[in-house]
Amino acid sequence: MATIEKRITSDGKTAYRVKVRLRGFAPETATFERLTDAKNWARTTEEDMKAGRYFGQSKRHTFNDLVAEYKPHAERTLARYSEREAQIDFWSGVFGADLLNSITPQRIAKERDKLLAGETMNWATPATGDPIQDAKRLKAKRSGPTVNRYLAALSACFAYGRKELQWIEKNPVESISKPSENTGRVRFLSDDERIRLLNACRPHPDLYLAVVLALTTGARQAEIMTLRFGQVDFGRRVITLTKTKNGETRSIPLVGEAFTLLHKRSKVRDMKDDRVFLPVKEKGDTRSLRTAWEMALKNAEITDFHWHDLRHTAASYLAMSGVSLVEIAKVLGHRTLQMVARYSHLADEHIVATGEKLAARLGVAG
Repeated sequence: MATIEKRITSDGKTAYRVKVRLRGFAPETATFERLTDAKNWARTTEEDMKAGRYFGQSKRHTFNDLVAEYKPHAERTLARYSEREAQIDFWSGVFGADLLNSITPQRIAKERDKLLAGETMNWATPATGDPIQDAKRLKAKRSGPTVNRYLAALSACFAYGRKELQWIEKNPVESISKPSENTGRVRFLSDDERIRLLNACRPHPDLYLAVVLALTTGARQAEIMTLRFGQVDFGRRVITLTKTKNGETRSIPLVGEAFTLLHKRSKVRDMKDDRVFLPVKEKGDTRSLRTAWEMALKNAEITDFHWHDLRHTAASYLAMSGVSLVEIAKVLGHRTLQMVARYSHLADEHIVATGEKLAARLGVAG
C-alpha cells in the first residue's frame, strides 16, 4: 500500500513524498511536486510490483551481489563449472561493485572489444628456430569464439538475475552483437601420420591407450582422462559419459584395440581407485602424458597438431567413411549440426556414390 506525505521544502515549495510498501518487496520512495504525479507513480508502481514487472532491485544490487547468487546455482547445474567460474570472476573484476542498472549494452560492448584486442599466452606464428626472429614474435589475439564464451557466461549470469531473482527487467548482453564464429580448425591425421603417431606412442602405455580411445571414440581429452571403470560396460562394449561439456549423458563405442587394452587394464587395476588413468603426483614424472605426448609428436615428425585434433581425426574419418553428420554429431556429443558441418566436404565422395545409386535406380545412369 502507498502513503503520501505533504512536505514544505527549504525554499518554501510544496512537495509530495510517496512510499510504497508491498509484502515481498523492499519499500520504494519518490518525491514529486504535484499530488497528481505522486498518485500516478504510486498506482503504477504497485501494479508493476503485483504483476512482476517492477525491477527496482536493479538499483540496489551490485553485479557482485548477482554473482554471489548465481555461482551456487551454476556449480550445481554445470558439468564444467571451473571454466564458467573463471569467466564470471573476470566479469566481477570489470563490473563488481557497479549497480545492475548501470551495466548497459554499451558498456558491455566496450569490454567485448577490449577482450578481442587482448593478447593471449599463445604465439601468433610458429617458432622458426632462429632465436633472433623468434624473439620478435607477437602474441596471438583472443579469438572471436573465445570472447563469445565470456559473453555467454555473462549472459547466463544476467539471465539468472532476470528469470530467477527478478532483479532486472532485461538481459543487457542480448542487445549486443557477438563476434563471428569461425568454421573451426580441421586438422586431422593422414594415414601415414596416424601410423607414425601410434608407433611413437606405444612405449608409453597410458598415452597409447588414451590416444587409441580418442581416435576410436571421438571423446574429448577431459572425458577420457577422467574416465572411471564404473563407466565402462565391457558386455555391451560401450562407455557412458556423464560429465560432458554440454551436461548431457552420452554413450560412446568401445571397440577394437581400445576394448582389448582397457579390458586388460581392468584386470590389474587398483581396486581402491577406479580411475582408468591415475594422476601424476610428482612434477616431471615419466608418466606425465603431456611430456610423453610432446615427445611422441616429435618422434613421429608431426607438426601443427594438438590433442583436440585427435577428435577432429575421428570425426573426419567417420565423414570419409560415409557416416551422416547427424550420426557424427551424436557420437561427438554436439546438440546441433553446426559444429560438425565443417566435416561435410570430406563426405563428397560418399555423396557422389549415393547420387550414382539414385541415378541407377531411376534408370538414368550414364
